[in-house]
Amino acid sequence: MKGSSIVMERQSPVHLPGNPGKTKLRDHWPVVLEYADEGPGPWIVDLSHCHRWDIQGRDLAAEAAPGISLPDAPGAVTLPGKMLTGRTGQRQAFLWVFDDKAAAPAGECWTEVTEGTFCLALLGRNVFQITEKLTSLDLGDPKRNAPYLLLGPFSHVTGQMVVLSKDPRNAVVLVAGTRGFAHDMVHAVLAAGEEFGLRPAGESRFLEKFKSLPRPDVPEKTRSAARKTAASDKPKSSGRTRSKIRIGPK
Repeated sequence: MKGSSIVMERQSPVHLPGNPGKTKLRDHWPVVLEYADEGPGPWIVDLSHCHRWDIQGRDLAAEAAPGISLPDAPGAVTLPGKMLTGRTGQRQAFLWVFDDKAAAPAGECWTEVTEGTFCLALLGRNVFQITEKLTSLDLGDPKRNAPYLLLGPFSHVTGQMVVLSKDPRNAVVLVAGTRGFAHDMVHAVLAAGEEFGLRPAGESRFLEKFKSLPRPDVPEKTRSAARKTAASDKPKSSGRTRSKIRIGPK
């Protein structure tokens, strides 16, 4: 309304202790970039303000937005740029974006879930000693190579757990779940990490580690699907008809 003084401010479902040293208002979200005393780690970071989408469809590769590669198999994760995509089922996947300038994916198969969920990051040393207190799932499974996704209970709450780094001294684990469980989740994580010196850290700490993660090669099948999608977006020529070259599986 013209002349209205109402200012909208979103609130994170995650409330961490500590004194914010540097903050920023981003898309009406108050974001803590740094805490005054973050210590040597391990750290817990609130990423609930970062945009997250779910996608459902019979052919996810065809529905994916240009530039976004979705994993082929459930449990797989890809890291395209400042984004993270994970496959939760044959017809379900998700997209998490750590870039406030990124455009929202278009299409009726995409549903934004940011405000209905929470997202936490656990970083640094002793992370897997903390998580083993909270879930029966082996997040540090030696038979798996990061990044990968696990679905199941974390502190008795069904959620998504993404392991981005298994380095015992520099681990990166993300946990996301339904917004209403955020308060109890944070309480449980802080209690489990107390003996290891777990402290809150700002978004900048996570982004620094996320940027340094190795980017595994995208499987050829995923690249082919992306090329096929990009090719279908090109305008058709009004001149002579040319034979089409199919790329990837039909």
